[in-house]
Amino acid sequence: MIKHLSGDYETVEYDEKKYVMLYDNTDNEAYPVHWHRAVEVLMPLKNTYIVNVSGTDYHIRENDVLIVPTGELHSMPAVPGRRLIFQCDNRILGDVPALDSLMRGISSPIMITPEMDKDLHLLAKKNMLDIFTLYSSKSELSDVKIYVKLIDIFIALREFQLRQHQIAMDVDEEKIDEYSEKFSNVLKYIDNNYMYDISLDQLADVAGYSKYHFSRIFKQYNSMSYLQYINARRTKAAELLLMEPDIPITEVAMRSGFKSLTTFNRIFKEIKHCTPTDFKKLYSVAERRYGL
Repeated sequence: MIKHLSGDYETVEYDEKKYVMLYDNTDNEAYPVHWHRAVEVLMPLKNTYIVNVSGTDYHIRENDVLIVPTGELHSMPAVPGRRLIFQCDNRILGDVPALDSLMRGISSPIMITPEMDKDLHLLAKKNMLDIFTLYSSKSELSDVKIYVKLIDIFIALREFQLRQHQIAMDVDEEKIDEYSEKFSNVLKYIDNNYMYDISLDQLADVAGYSKYHFSRIFKQYNSMSYLQYINARRTKAAELLLMEPDIPITEVAMRSGFKSLTTFNRIFKEIKHCTPTDFKKLYSVAERRYGL
């Protein structure tokens, strides 16, 4: 299934004039630890499948759906059966500001099961089967329709997450809408200023809350602290810079908002599970070999 694997880096080769890849996979073989820039969605059709993502085993039952975000180290042991493995060009999703809120909802691996939410699971299963059908279509609109199906899953997932936030925070719908608006402004501010020092005072002022209230509510709503979010945003910026062969790692750290190389190395490895040097090396090898 993995056509081009260099070190831990997989080059996803899309068919000509297509921006998605779907494998109807029946291979009973192991796939080593690897990563790629594509978002990956897996759904077993026959037998449970196992995917290890960043050290965690996900046992995906038939018709359950696992979403693996871009850049995550993952591997699969040899397991007999049949499963759909879908990959899509992340540039189409990641470069559209209107989809930012959806992409924040899949910042870590997510497995959609009936126990999680029956309606969400049914929608994800149906849309994956529809994507399977559309993939073999020769229509010039097939890729567009596939992305619509995928985004439909992401919308339903994000709506489910927001409902869970509302329940956990014990607030009404009006209040959760307020938080959505306030934190959307905060996240945009971080996106525009991650390369500079960002203080708690600044973020609380953008939200219009006191420092204590902002810090507490931000963590409840986003399932991470504001400092964790800033570090994740800086790491995402660093990923893109590390793909540029002429930019030294020290400069990548500074341009991404990290104040020291030591801090950059530590936080990058915590989030990406590999060092910045390894990340850059793996990408440069793949670029030379496959002309990325």
